[in-house]
Amino acid sequence: MNISRISFVAAPALVGAYGVARLIDRQSRFGWTFGHVLMLTGLVLFGSVILGLRRLAPGRTATAFAAIGLIGLAASITQIGIDIVVGLLARDAADKSRMFDQIQDVPGVMPVVYTIVPILFYVGLLGLTIVAAVVNARVVPWWTPILILAGTVAAAASLDYIPATGVLYVLALAPPAVRGSHRAAHALV
Repeated sequence: MNISRISFVAAPALVGAYGVARLIDRQSRFGWTFGHVLMLTGLVLFGSVILGLRRLAPGRTATAFAAIGLIGLAASITQIGIDIVVGLLARDAADKSRMFDQIQDVPGVMPVVYTIVPILFYVGLLGLTIVAAVVNARVVPWWTPILILAGTVAAAASLDYIPATGVLYVLALAPPAVRGSHRAAHALV
């Protein structure tokens, strides 16, 4: 098993685990840090997912969606990194809030790290799964982009639905991990 195949399941599973950890304990320093480390690990592994999907869907359109996804992913990773550092440095909830306010008051930080650019990760992921399902239907089933969209909508509706997002993403990305392993291995040779 290579890291790309593992990432197709591990990345969304870790995001879902973050959602569960968030529901259980989002207040204590340990709960905050543990949950965010799960999310950070999942997001880093999504880099491998995006590159793996790009290998399954050749062409300029897939390359563009991969670039869009990676840009959004970098912003999301930055956001989670900030969350971890603030969570570790803050003395209490009021201090954490003050630190976040200071960071988010820096011009450009809100759109680049919190509101606009992170959305590109989801646009890129959805676009890649659509292209892959069209050009490589034996490896990426037609319902993969539908599950990715459903998971994304769930997380956008409420952060409390992130565990459902993780499950939907695992269901969406497991078939390409299994079916695409031989194909991706041949593409690398």
